Amino acid sequence: MPKITHIDHFVLTAKDVDATMAFYIRVLGMTAERFQPTDGTTRWALSFGANKINLHQAGAEFKPNAQNATVGSQDICFISDDPLDVWQKHFADCGVMVEEGPITRKGARGKIMSLYIRDPDGNLIEVSNYIVETIL
Repeated sequence: MPKITHIDHFVLTAKDVDATMAFYIRVLGMTAERFQPTDGTTRWALSFGANKINLHQAGAEFKPNAQNATVGSQDICFISDDPLDVWQKHFADCGVMVEEGPITRKGARGKIMSLYIRDPDGNLIEVSNYIVETIL
């Protein structure tokens, strides 16, 4: 059976693409990238690490798209090497409320410590650090 190795990108449907881009750039340190696929349209993505988030304007989604593209329906966990106390201060400096955390959760590769915030569309954004456990 063939196997999937990783995620290349995913799509967020936004009420206001400009506001969404501004949030992810200012609050999460991502980079905006304009691109033109073969259909000649102009599209926007947010790049971070080796990944990207493609943005669709609600009501004007590019084809093909999710059957029920909905604003605010995502729950996304991002991993960071920066300590959560640094993120907490940064969120406070940006005027972004931490909805929950720090709290321990189970990530794809082990225990994580997480903070939860919301983006302008109401998507739940989790910023996490893996917990390195030591054996005494």
